[in-house]
Amino acid sequence: GLSGGVDSAVAARLLLEAGYTVYGHWLDIGLGGREDAQSVAEALGIPFSTGDIRGALEREVMAPFRADYLAGRTPLPCARCNPTVKFPALFRRAEEVGAPFVATGHYARIRPGADGAPTLCRGAHANDQAYLLARLPQAWLGQLVFPLGDYAKTQVRQLARDFGLPVAEKPDSMEICFIPHGDYAAWLEDRGAVPPPGPFVDRAGKVLGTHKGIHHYTIGQGRGLGVSGPHRYFVSSLDPEHNTVTLSDGSDLMADRVLCSRPNWIAMDALDGPMEVTVRLRHSRTEAPGVIRPLERGGVDVLLDTPARAPTPGQLAVFYQGDVVIGSAWIERSLSL
Repeated sequence: GLSGGVDSAVAARLLLEAGYTVYGHWLDIGLGGREDAQSVAEALGIPFSTGDIRGALEREVMAPFRADYLAGRTPLPCARCNPTVKFPALFRRAEEVGAPFVATGHYARIRPGADGAPTLCRGAHANDQAYLLARLPQAWLGQLVFPLGDYAKTQVRQLARDFGLPVAEKPDSMEICFIPHGDYAAWLEDRGAVPPPGPFVDRAGKVLGTHKGIHHYTIGQGRGLGVSGPHRYFVSSLDPEHNTVTLSDGSDLMADRVLCSRPNWIAMDALDGPMEVTVRLRHSRTEAPGVIRPLERGGVDVLLDTPARAPTPGQLAVFYQGDVVIGSAWIERSLSL
C-alpha cells in the first residue's frame, strides 16, 4: 500500500532490500495525492497502480462516521476502514498480480504465537499503531508484512533521507484522510442536516448555556464549551433524543467498568472465561491492567484495576498481553463500580 507518505515509501524500500518483488498500489479516495505515490514508485523502480475505493469508503466508513456523531458517539474511522476498505482493496490487488503478501507502512509487528500461528503485536516504539489494526481478522495475519514494526518514526524519517526518497521531508498527516482540513463538524454540516443548537445542562437538569449541536462534542471534552461557573466544566454525556449536552466538574468521568460490543479476537478463537489483560481505551499510550469477561450475546465486560477517564462510546477497547494484541471490542458505555 503506497500512500504517498514517508512511512509507506520507506517500507517499500526495506522490502526491496530484503529481496521481495514489490508492487506499489495507491488507493484513491477522491482528494488527490497520486503524484507523490507515483514519484516514490518511480524512484524505487517498482510497478505502480491505483485503486478507486471511494464507494467502499463512503459505505463502510464515511456514512457510519456521520451516523455515529449524530447519535452522540465518537467514531474511530481508521479502525473501521482497515478491515472493511483498505486491506480488502490491497488483498484484491495482491491477488491480481499473484503476490502472496500485503505490506503497509504501519508501525506494528507480526510474530508467531505459542502455537506457531501468527499474532499481531505492538510496534517496538512509542509510535506503535497496532491499536488501529485490532479489527483485522486473525486469518489475514499470515499474509501481512509490516516492515516498520521495529523502527521509531525518527529512524524512518532518516532512512527516507538516506535513501533519497522524494517524500523524505513530506510532513506527517495527522488528520482523518477524508477530512484533510481537520474540521469534522464542518464536514458533517456540508453533508446534510445536523443537530441544532440546544441546552447545556448540569446533572440536575439546570440549564447552563447553549451548545452548538451535539456533533461538536465528545465525552470528556473541556475546551470550547463557552460556559462559566464555579468550576471548570467537562462534557459528561450526550443525549441525542433530547438534544442536550450534560456538563459536570469531571468527577463523574472516571469509570472502572466498560461494556463493549462486537469483539474481534485475534490471538484466540473466543473468550470463554475471565482473562487478565492490559486495556487501551483510546489511541494514546495510556494503558491499564484489568480483567475481561464474556457477556451474554457476545459482548465483553471490562473491569479495570484503576479507573480510566472518559471511556467513550464509539471508540475502541483493545486488549493486550505483553506485546500481543488479544483482540478488541467497541465501547458502548462505562460505569463506576
